[in-house]
Order: sequence, then C-alpha cells, then structure tokens
Amino acid sequence: MTGTAVRSGPVAPRRSGGGLSRRLRQLGMLGISQVGLTVIAFVTQLLLARSLPQAHFGAFMSVMSLVTLAGPLALFGVAEFWLQRFGREGPRALRWVLPSVVLVLVCSGVQTAVLVAWGLLDRTDPLVGDLRIALAPVILAQAGMALAVSAMQLRGAYGQLSVLQLVPQAGRLLVALLTWVAGLTALAAATGYALVAVGTVALSAVALAPLLTGRSRFEGHRSAPVRPGRPPRPAHLVGGAMPFMLGSLFYLLGMQLGVVVSGEFLSVESAAVLAVPMTLLTAIYVLPRVVYQQYFLAKLHRWSRSDRDAVLVAYRAGTVGMIALGLLIAAAMALVARFAIPMVFGPEYAESVPVMAVLALAVPLRFGSASVASLLTSGGLLRRKVFYQGVGAVVYLVTLAVGIQLAGVTGAAWATVLAEGVLLVLFWTAVRRDVVADAELPSWAEIRRRLTKE
Repeated sequence: MTGTAVRSGPVAPRRSGGGLSRRLRQLGMLGISQVGLTVIAFVTQLLLARSLPQAHFGAFMSVMSLVTLAGPLALFGVAEFWLQRFGREGPRALRWVLPSVVLVLVCSGVQTAVLVAWGLLDRTDPLVGDLRIALAPVILAQAGMALAVSAMQLRGAYGQLSVLQLVPQAGRLLVALLTWVAGLTALAAATGYALVAVGTVALSAVALAPLLTGRSRFEGHRSAPVRPGRPPRPAHLVGGAMPFMLGSLFYLLGMQLGVVVSGEFLSVESAAVLAVPMTLLTAIYVLPRVVYQQYFLAKLHRWSRSDRDAVLVAYRAGTVGMIALGLLIAAAMALVARFAIPMVFGPEYAESVPVMAVLALAVPLRFGSASVASLLTSGGLLRRKVFYQGVGAVVYLVTLAVGIQLAGVTGAAWATVLAEGVLLVLFWTAVRRDVVADAELPSWAEIRRRLTKE
C-alpha cells in the first residue's frame, strides 16, 4: 500500500432524521446483537453444564478461561489501536494495517503453539491436556474476530458487525446442542469448538479484506483518495499497541483468572462452581462493552481532539446512567440467582448461589468504571489508564491468593469486588482531575438539547 493512492469511494449523504434517532438506531442494532450473543452464550454454557459431569465441565471451563486470557497477548491490542489511529489520522492510518496484521498473526501463532506444547508435555491430567490441544485454535479465532469487528466499527457498518459476531456463537451453540443430545464428551465438545474457530478465522479474513486492500469507507471522515505513507517501524507499532494489549489483559484477568486458579489449586469442581456465576457476570458486562467499546470508542477518540463539550456530556450522562443501571441489575441478580441457579444448572451448583450474591456487588462498580475509563483512552491519558488497570490487577492477584486460601471460591468473588472498587476510585479520580478539571458540566437540559439536535 506504500506510495499508492487509496480510493475510498464517494459516500452518499445520509439522512437519519436526527442525531439522537440515528444513535439509538445504531445502538439498537448492536444491542439486539449483544442480547442475542448473551442468550446464546448463556444457553451454550447451560447445555454444557447439564450435559457434562461437573468435573469435566470444570476442566472445560478452566481451559476455556485460559484460552480467553491468551487472547489479549495474541491480539496485542491491535483492534483498539486501529480505532485510535484512524480516529487521529483518518484514511492515512491505512499504513498501520498490514504490519499490525502480521504482528497479530505472529503473536497468535506463538500462543497457539505454546498451548499445544503444554497440552502435549503436561499429562498430569490427560483430559485437561487434551482440552488444551483441542481448544488452541480458539486463540486465532478470537484475534481474527476482534480485528474484523474493529474494521466494521471504522466503517460504521454496525448491522454487518452484529451479524458477524453472532455466527461463531451460533456455531458453539450447535456444538453444545449436539453434546446434550448425543451425549458427547468434553473432548468432543472442544473439538467442535475448534472447528467453529477455523470457520471464524476464514470469516474474519473476508471481513478484513476491504481494509487490507484500502477500499474501505470510514465513518466520520471525508471520502477522498489519500496516500497512506510509509509503513511504521515495528518499534512504533509495538509501542503504540502495547497499552491496549495490557489494558485488555488486565480486564480479562478479573473475569477469567479466578476460574483458572480455582481449577489449578482447588479442584475442577470448584472451577465449575465459580464458572457458573462468572458466566452470568460476563453476560451482564456485555452491556458496557457494547456502549463504550463497540459504539463510542472511535467517536471518543475524535471528540478528545475536537469536541470538549461532547466529552463532558459523555462524562456526566454516561457515568450517572451506567451506575444507576448497574445498581438495578445487581439487585435483580442477587434476588433471582438464589432460585434460578439450582433450578437451571442443577442442584450440584447450589454452592454458586452465595458466590453470585457477592459478585452482584461488582456490577455497578464495573458499569461506572467503564463509563469514566472510556474518557482515558486518548492522548497521554491512555498509559495512565493502563497503569491504573495494572494496579487493579495487582490488587486482584493479592486478594485472590488470600481469598481462595481463606474462603475458597467465595473468597475469589470478594477479590473481584474489591478490585473493581479500587479501579472505579482510580479512574474517577483521574477523569475529574485530568479530563473534567475545572470545566462546568452541562446541565441535563443542555445534554438533552445536544442529543436531539445532532
């Protein structure tokens, strides 16, 4: 792509009937997609939990959690890095695309090879070793899907994005159905996941093709032939993407590490007991990720450079709204889980009920953190955000080590809540000091006027 003009093609003007209705329509598409994803993921986990012996389900979830944790290292933050670069440079950021795809392929290949080698060499538990080998391709699929999603965000193709994300989850649901109906083993289910992963990689490659060939249209940027310029040096690419990689890794530590540690140091049954409420929590956390990672992130990068008023609106309306919503969801979780978990997953998961009650406390903390942390993703604030996430990860690791020794899986749940509280305080303090500063916050009437006129 170096030295050649890139044509993005003319973009016809769109008439959406107002900024608020357009945003609601786009968020609605993403929301419907994510509701579908959440329901499918929940039903998939439910079918596996009901079909497999508890020890085998615990082993399966422990390895899947490990694979999920490997995802940020494989992706190396490139998906979010693209949103930042295109938000700053527009179509000229195409110069970053090919080198960063190569970086992801290398990192994904290394991670996959390491997991396969671990499965071959560590035969302490043959089932766990075989699951590591079978589920290794999921690492490649996670990286490919994340890149494809970012490419569609840049294009503003939220409808296609919604469909794309549903396909792999639908494949996993089919595997879970076959496991339930045919009485398949955990290893057979993992092999099915691997086949779905191969299809996901192929689908992601198709979705990425317009970006790789320089034929994409970019939302929020004028459409005109541009010269992307020289490809960046590898050191610049790695340095720019690393904060996003670390941020994603620290985020997933709080979601997945407890299950992995419980499986390794307590028992696979303990991992199963923790995996059930963590599955529910992961489904709930989809909401702030849709709002801030899949919809507003690229926009926030643009606003941080040119529209301070929009940033202040996002701070006030987003933070109040997300915390209030988180409190409502947490209350519902604590009430419903007491009866729903034993009834839906089976009586052997009754121990998950008190764990779920504790984890519900983390929901409003996470929702509030997602809102304020989204304002720390541009400029020099990004590295500070990652530093705070690292502090939260250290707090989580220490409290997890102590909590599991003192209270088992319930201690792991309390470690999650404490780490979320620390993160919210750190993020909120940083935003008040470095983003909001002495600015006068917009009134609710002003917020309403801005949303309806844009």
